[in-house]
Amino acid sequence: MRTAAFTLLLATSTALLTACGADSARPGSAPEAVVETIGDTTVVRTLSGAVWGAEATLVPEMTIGRLDGPEEYLFGNIRSIAVAGDGAVYVLDLQAQHVRVFDSLGVYVETLGRRGEGPGEFTEAEAIAALPDGRLAVRDPENQRVTVFGPGQGETAVWRYSGGVSTFSPLYTDTRGRTYLLAGDLSRLDELVMEIIVLGPDGTHLDTLPEPSSDYEAPYVRAEAPGGMSVTYGVPFAPRFHWTFHPSGHFLTGLSTDYRIDLSRDDGVLRIERSRDPVTASDAERAYQRDLTVARIRRSLPGWDWDGPAIPGRKPFFRALRAGRDGRIWVRLSTEGRPVENADHDPGDPASFPVTWEEDTLYDVFEPDGTYLGVVVAPDGFTSFPVPVFGSNHVWAVTQDEQGVQRVVRYRIQREGS
Repeated sequence: MRTAAFTLLLATSTALLTACGADSARPGSAPEAVVETIGDTTVVRTLSGAVWGAEATLVPEMTIGRLDGPEEYLFGNIRSIAVAGDGAVYVLDLQAQHVRVFDSLGVYVETLGRRGEGPGEFTEAEAIAALPDGRLAVRDPENQRVTVFGPGQGETAVWRYSGGVSTFSPLYTDTRGRTYLLAGDLSRLDELVMEIIVLGPDGTHLDTLPEPSSDYEAPYVRAEAPGGMSVTYGVPFAPRFHWTFHPSGHFLTGLSTDYRIDLSRDDGVLRIERSRDPVTASDAERAYQRDLTVARIRRSLPGWDWDGPAIPGRKPFFRALRAGRDGRIWVRLSTEGRPVENADHDPGDPASFPVTWEEDTLYDVFEPDGTYLGVVVAPDGFTSFPVPVFGSNHVWAVTQDEQGVQRVVRYRIQREGS
């Protein structure tokens, strides 16, 4: 069976690389991978190598935002970003409750919306997404609606939905113009059940889907006090179940106990696997995470001490799953931690420590067919929230400097020899 799998590899790898085009095929070589079919699941497991060869880096080539200057370029709290097909950048400022529009060169164009409850206004807008036809969708759960701007100047539409619950989830769209909202089933009085509302290109309610889930139960610590008050925190470095939407209109899911990611397709499932050693969590980093969790819980329940499961000695294989506008799959990896001086240390806050721990931000990148392209290394200041926008040759992300100033940066994906 194993020999047959490798025989299939030789034929399949060539086909995959040919389909990817010249941009993906240089300058590395074909990764060593096994391709197997199990029922309706196609498994692509990369054993070694990458199409790109050496690690790729993100090189900044355009920045929006300043410390001081014109108000249009000053941000209070960036909550979500989106990018149109022509490269225009949309920035949702949570503090200002409006969306600022910039062209592909970073020049301010206009402001959409404002705080309020009327047409084209927001109460607590929290996520935006660019639709394929050039319109912009804005999720406003407090008003239980999606406001859509465009395609013409001054044109707006309102799509109503029920279950307005604030979340940190992005607003998802697919290549067919459908929009996906993470909302809450407010009819359940005993517990809040999250669900996904699917809206068509005209705002018509097409479907309601359950939020993807797993039988796996992540470990947690729970502190309880007399009177019913309780505080719950997840155990640091414990694996988690992750999901996101793919622009094909399907779910991308993975449980980080293993390097295994599933992309649902019309004809079954594509399972992506990669041979990779887990990252060790040092004793010092585990102790820091334990002390930090205890200090946070003691804010509400003084005197509480850790009584939960042990913190794992190794980190989960990945920390997040993302899908690019071109359908590529971006897997944010766990990496080794390192202690750094905490410039914002507050001696009066028990949950503030002189030294914190940081990780480098690295992504594995795969083609939609499971071909492993390689690793992309993000620079200092790059933040993974708000969720970046990933393209074929660029990544748009929010950065924050030592003074707390936020900016939106367009990075070029720089590969050796490209």
